[in-house]
Amino acid sequence: MFQMVLKWFRFTYNKIISSIAFIPAIIALSFLLLSFIMVQFDFSEAGKSIKSNAHWLSLKDASTARSIISTITGGIISLTVFSFSMVMILLNQAASQMSNRILDKLIGNRFQQTVLGFYIGTIVYALFLLSTIRDINSGIYVPAISTYLLIALSVIDIFLFVYFLHYVTQSVKYGTIIHKIHDITRKSLEKSCTIQSNTDIHLSQQEGTIINAYKSGIFQGFTYDGLLSFCKKQDIVIYFFYPSGTMVLQNNPLLGIKGKANLPEDLEKDLKSLIDIHRGQNIESTYYYGFRQLMEVAIKALSPGINDPGTAVLSLQALGDLLAFRVQNFPVTHIKDRDNVVRIIVKERTFEEIFEECIYPIWDYGKEDRLVLNELLHVLLQLQKQCEQPVIIKFLKIVQSALTEQNI
Repeated sequence: MFQMVLKWFRFTYNKIISSIAFIPAIIALSFLLLSFIMVQFDFSEAGKSIKSNAHWLSLKDASTARSIISTITGGIISLTVFSFSMVMILLNQAASQMSNRILDKLIGNRFQQTVLGFYIGTIVYALFLLSTIRDINSGIYVPAISTYLLIALSVIDIFLFVYFLHYVTQSVKYGTIIHKIHDITRKSLEKSCTIQSNTDIHLSQQEGTIINAYKSGIFQGFTYDGLLSFCKKQDIVIYFFYPSGTMVLQNNPLLGIKGKANLPEDLEKDLKSLIDIHRGQNIESTYYYGFRQLMEVAIKALSPGINDPGTAVLSLQALGDLLAFRVQNFPVTHIKDRDNVVRIIVKERTFEEIFEECIYPIWDYGKEDRLVLNELLHVLLQLQKQCEQPVIIKFLKIVQSALTEQNI
């Protein structure tokens, strides 16, 4: 039961922090707190003294203060609506011409969220400030200091908007998106593929106790520390039948257990609570998604409706670099506890599988395009120099044969 609750909290936490509204909400709450502090300072003895001595800070007319705040509020609201609309239009364009799987990279951009949060925070600050103005002739109870700070914030908003226009137009360029996917995938590869030799072994699904998938969905992996602790406590070895990123059906075999003939129902529930099966493509946890997204961008660019081989070439270049790293580095498949005992054996996609699943679809769409063929030849020749993989040699002959037939 505790593991189920912990899993729910972990899933909810990841969903919240990856939401487009997370950072804007935090910033808006911060501005609300700032407005409260500034108003308290404005009406404090120190604030009254400053306003009495500094005549340029004395804003005695309450209606003037209301007009300033109302004008700024309306302007920033218009600025926010325009910024949101522009982002939505660009996201729609990127999804229609590249792949809707890349939207997470654009929506999750922290700078865009920060700018939008600053806009919303300024609006929250202004609305709270507007509710504190009092009609008193002395002007001491008009929050002048807070109002001048609002004016400064609105100036910052304008400069942020100008930079926001530049940043958004640059961030939705195809090359920028491809490089971003490449960089995230490369970091995930470096994190996962840390050994220089392949130690994978293949176990029969008939070995040990079989545990079925508790629901249909994408197998995303497992809670590393939790499952390792579970295996050590129960003195068992768990081996998975599928690599992460694989679609599994409910009640189909998902993993096997060696060390126990039968697993009690309560322990089986605890075990399943440590297994993640849900939607989504998180490259940070599964590098294979990065390969897939680059492949999808390439074939979408080569579709008759888009017809942009230049974008496909950029995707091929990124895939070539990632494949070059993967062919020389292997993921850890045998996870050991602190006593150096193997407790978890995961299944990983081989280089051949990744190559065939990501390069062959591009070949199917672009085998008659001169730019794509030349880039494929260039990438394959460089990959062959790094490793004499049969799948590379085989496909290189296919590409060379196609070039010969087309007299390129």
